Amino acid sequence: MLAGTVPPTDEGVVSAVCDAYSSIAKEGAHTAYAEAVAEAFGYTAEQLKSIPAESHMGLSCGNPVAMASVKEGETVLDLGSGAVGPKGQAIGLDMSADMVNLARKNAFKQGNKPPQVVFIQAKLTQPLPVATASVDCILSNCVINLLPDAGKAALLKECYRVLKPGGRLVVDDIIAKKLLPDTIRSDLSAYIGCISGALQLEQYRALMKLAGFTDALFVETGGDLEVYKSAGPTCGSAPSSNPSTKCYVATTSTLPQTTIGNLNEWAVSYQIYAKKVSSDNESAEKSPPALDRWWDAYPKDHLTSGEVASLLRDPDRSDYAIIDVRENDRVGGHVVESVQWRADEFAGSLNKFYDEHGKTKQVIFYCGSSKGRGSRCAAWYQDYLNGKGDAESKACVLEGGYHGWNYPDLVDGANSL
Repeated sequence: MLAGTVPPTDEGVVSAVCDAYSSIAKEGAHTAYAEAVAEAFGYTAEQLKSIPAESHMGLSCGNPVAMASVKEGETVLDLGSGAVGPKGQAIGLDMSADMVNLARKNAFKQGNKPPQVVFIQAKLTQPLPVATASVDCILSNCVINLLPDAGKAALLKECYRVLKPGGRLVVDDIIAKKLLPDTIRSDLSAYIGCISGALQLEQYRALMKLAGFTDALFVETGGDLEVYKSAGPTCGSAPSSNPSTKCYVATTSTLPQTTIGNLNEWAVSYQIYAKKVSSDNESAEKSPPALDRWWDAYPKDHLTSGEVASLLRDPDRSDYAIIDVRENDRVGGHVVESVQWRADEFAGSLNKFYDEHGKTKQVIFYCGSSKGRGSRCAAWYQDYLNGKGDAESKACVLEGGYHGWNYPDLVDGANSL
């Protein structure tokens, strides 16, 4: 699946990891293999049944959710995916656009939509697009090890920054048992498989302390890393070192294969638990929203007022709809032919909206400036379309909104232009 050596630059490493995990997102994983990996690292059959099958990628090295004790109403930052109660918020960050798209589709299948569950593409080696002291809990499952060493340090510092005072970090990762030889550290397949980039225990402790987590708890979980090489024992074959009660047909691993021998000789799975200890006595209730403008991260087209005016004046074009999402301010005038769907009611009426406009080629949203309500509703609609796999309709935003509309002859109602 993948061969070569680890790139010599940090940017090259990040790019190689993104490319590899984008391929995994597109190709998917064999169900038996993915379930074997998940169960080997602590997921129960009940937990696996509760999420879409496409979420099982065979990439985990633990189960941070089980130890995180996520409470109702908390804001959770998941470095790779997301899970949260009905009154909280989950923010998933991933470097791969394909992984983000897959996560959004899986969230849609579970009935989760922004802003409760938001997935954003972000370089984890750079400052995170999350407000300071805004997150209750951070989860990471075999992600930090995929970053170059400088990126690992930067991400842990960012984790400390975005946590509220008393907020917690739960990480499952692979840690090297001993100094890895150059032949392993340069093996790209082993790096993508979370082995070559593994730190030794004291190195990991030092990075945690440098980030501000002075009392991190490291617990060896004893997961069998050899499970990455296959789905488990074939029916009737000899048991592995970590036998399962199930019988699996041998399958190809999601992760690229390496020739470094028994993975358990070189590395071991750990769970790391830490809290943000701060002298800041400010109440957590006063913490800022974790994401100021989540909708900016969701794809949508932008049309200028001139482009929309051309559509309105073209007698041969009827494959569009113009949606005014303003509330009472609509009475001050609105773009001709636009219909009103109030932004404060839009998310709850997506099914009805889709029934009316799902076959419309361009659905153009606007508000006063189109920077807030209009853009937000466009993001909701495009996310809904993507979740349904519908490429027939597309969400667009009228740039500048009604305030930037310079065509008095294409206005209905009181005209303040």
